[in-house]
Amino acid sequence: MSLTRIYFRSFRLIGPETALAVFLVVANLALASAQFAEPVLFGRIVDRMGGGDAIHHPPGLLQLAPLIAAWIGFALFSILGSVFVGLHADRLAHRRRLASMAAYFEHVLRLPMSFHGQVHSGRLLKGMLDGTSGLFWLWLSFFREKCVAFIALVFLLPLSLVINWRLGFLLILLVTIFAALIVFVVRRTHVLQDDVERHNATLTERASDVLGNVAVVQSFTRIENEARALGWLIDTVLRAQLPVLSWWAVAVVAARAAATLTLLAIFLLGIWLHARNLASIGEIVTFMAFSTMLIAKLSDVIGFINGLFMQAPKIQEFFGVLDTAPRVTDLPAARDPGRLAGRVTFENVSFSYDTEHAAVSGLSFEVAAGETIAMVGATGSGKTTTINLLHRVFDPQKGAVKIDGTDIHEMTLAGLRRNIGVVFQEPMLFTRSIEENLKIGKPDASPAEIARALERAQADDFVARQSDGLATMISERGRSLCGGERQRLTIARAILKDPPIMIFDEASSALDAETERQLQLALETATHGRTTFIIAHRLATIRHANRIFVFDHGRIVETGTFDELIAKRGRFAKLAGEQLIAAKPEARSATVTELRPAKRA
Repeated sequence: MSLTRIYFRSFRLIGPETALAVFLVVANLALASAQFAEPVLFGRIVDRMGGGDAIHHPPGLLQLAPLIAAWIGFALFSILGSVFVGLHADRLAHRRRLASMAAYFEHVLRLPMSFHGQVHSGRLLKGMLDGTSGLFWLWLSFFREKCVAFIALVFLLPLSLVINWRLGFLLILLVTIFAALIVFVVRRTHVLQDDVERHNATLTERASDVLGNVAVVQSFTRIENEARALGWLIDTVLRAQLPVLSWWAVAVVAARAAATLTLLAIFLLGIWLHARNLASIGEIVTFMAFSTMLIAKLSDVIGFINGLFMQAPKIQEFFGVLDTAPRVTDLPAARDPGRLAGRVTFENVSFSYDTEHAAVSGLSFEVAAGETIAMVGATGSGKTTTINLLHRVFDPQKGAVKIDGTDIHEMTLAGLRRNIGVVFQEPMLFTRSIEENLKIGKPDASPAEIARALERAQADDFVARQSDGLATMISERGRSLCGGERQRLTIARAILKDPPIMIFDEASSALDAETERQLQLALETATHGRTTFIIAHRLATIRHANRIFVFDHGRIVETGTFDELIAKRGRFAKLAGEQLIAAKPEARSATVTELRPAKRA
């Protein structure tokens, strides 16, 4: 994305504030005109006084009063107008920064899990903060100061030709030469600054990754190693940044030299023209003021371009995330399905993450409302993909997924997912109170509903033991709780949501044997009347499922109850036997009992 495109696209984000932005541009035009008028009036005063001296009748204060009054009036207008423009530019920039941050945040939340699996959360957070800070700087500096500079250089500088075309031509020539130098510097440093921002993003990602795994760093005595690695990244950033700074140091030196050289050139040419009656003293004074003002304006523009150049990679990364289109979106005719009964049908469904290997292929099955289905198989056999297709983490490339006979594409995402509760294998909790974490499933839940959900998830006892009960704050990623407590809270959260379809992705993996047995009884009650899918590796936990689907290479290769599949002595029985062999001797007898088919009457 070119610098010009970044610049104009940034201003399109102003959106609802367009009327105010246009008004500020007009106000800046008036300010630039007032600032341009001041040296002109001062030059006229000097000429009037000089003309009076020539005839030995200097003008009095009353004769100069109109010019002086106009001069003072323009000066006051410049001061008050600058205050007014600065105040409203500040407010506009703050409002749009926060609005852009909110839009970015919401957009990121809507992006698919495949995107989040590839992009580090630290990089996304940096993109949001740095990008909106860059946009804020761009809007604020342009409307508060730099717009006047642009107007003065582009529109008012040519008007100097009307006052004295010779001096005006020299002024324009010098400004043009200096502007060309700046363009040269920008082009030389453009690629270099992109590299700097890439290194900065890597630095942020590395620091975020380490801080998120402090326990591992300390346990494996990696503190010095990680600090050394971060120091190396910092050195890399500095090595990439120094050439950019060197080029801009050249531009700053040139700006200061240009101010001196322009004043000197205008003064010398003015003296030469005055000696030939081609320029008055007042015109020389006016152009001296012009040169000082315009070089200052050009320095402002240079500073703005420099700042834009430094911020451009951050803003570009911000736009890059905004331009990432969600793969899963609502169709124009999608509708909210209301509360569903929970009959799930897969019709010849196929999906692939790449073009070579199918994650699921030709998958067809029907699950009655209220039925409990267990899904087993080796890692990568298609279980999780099947579940992800059900709640539209992905959309199938072939076939259809239906609930209650309606293709889920015809439902809004929010309506579909409101009918599905998911308990993930990794407990995901927010740094909020226990009650707030639970209410994510149902924001308007009553205390009685919360208590019932905690009881069913076997979580009521440990919550009651917390110092502040439901108001107890959970630390980052739930680290203040043990693994089993975290998982029970996520189960309680799903139960509180009260959806007709429940998904348990190895939900009991973090629980001890005693709590797991209690949880199995609780889940039988909690899932009663709901369509339930259980992804399980510990086969003893799915003993009471209505049916078990055995997956292999994206297909269902066996279907039946627990006892039926054990009796078949097929793939499921082989998996069960492998777990039995892997079980500890003291647990093997219990496992044998759990895995042995029930005796028929």
